[in-house]
Amino acid sequence: MTDTLSSKLPNNLLDRVKIVLVNTSDCRNIGSAARAMKTMGLSQLVLVDPIEMPNGQAQALAAGATDVLANAKVVSTLEEAIEDCGLVVGTSARSRTLPWPMLEPRGCGEKMVSEASEYPVALVFGRESSGLTNEELQLCHFHVQIPANPEYSSLNLAMAVQTLSYEIRTSYLLAHDQNYQERSTGNGTDISKATSEDDELFPVVEETERFYQHFEEALKATGFIVPKHPGLVMTKLRRLFNRARPDVKEVKMMRGILASIERTAKNNK
Repeated sequence: MTDTLSSKLPNNLLDRVKIVLVNTSDCRNIGSAARAMKTMGLSQLVLVDPIEMPNGQAQALAAGATDVLANAKVVSTLEEAIEDCGLVVGTSARSRTLPWPMLEPRGCGEKMVSEASEYPVALVFGRESSGLTNEELQLCHFHVQIPANPEYSSLNLAMAVQTLSYEIRTSYLLAHDQNYQERSTGNGTDISKATSEDDELFPVVEETERFYQHFEEALKATGFIVPKHPGLVMTKLRRLFNRARPDVKEVKMMRGILASIERTAKNNK
């Protein structure tokens, strides 16, 4: 892949970027988020189990972005919202007990644009008061944190959507710039590279989740995980593999290894 991504970007690349809002409590925030999205050229809004569905108040705050609001997809779970995505980035306002691979906002935009040419990607925002749960964050490949003023870091939902949508648009415009010279300033991926080093695609979330389920079953079969006391084994393995980002062929190879382990464990019983 020696040419720049600009020659490979589909015209509707930004339509492959999902903004996912989880369990939003105030529909006015949904309307404001829709407006923030449209100003940056984003249109794919997904609402996960909203407490208050968009109504007239949301439409008023959406202003000229009522089309984004009207076309929003509503689902019950985060898993359903991201199952077809090859890259999922979750917003996190604070450090967690178990550190996860982190991106800066600029790197987040670069990585989103880099990989959206191959499959849908998702940027996930949590509840207004408490953000995303640890379980929801573990469904994400990376976390992103906006480096706000530590003495007053309170960003409302629409502000956060606006800030990160801007970074996505900036990276999208750079990728279309014919004079683009690998001007990466974040910790994302070179925008001219949309796949892994051997040009293999990354698996979508649905495939990755099957891999984790298979891994857990194999570890239980060998006795490494005790069902009554599973501990943090799978959480730590998720962090390990999210950091490594195995591609499709590597995941298939790992599942073949797991199947072999399961057969050996079964024969030794």
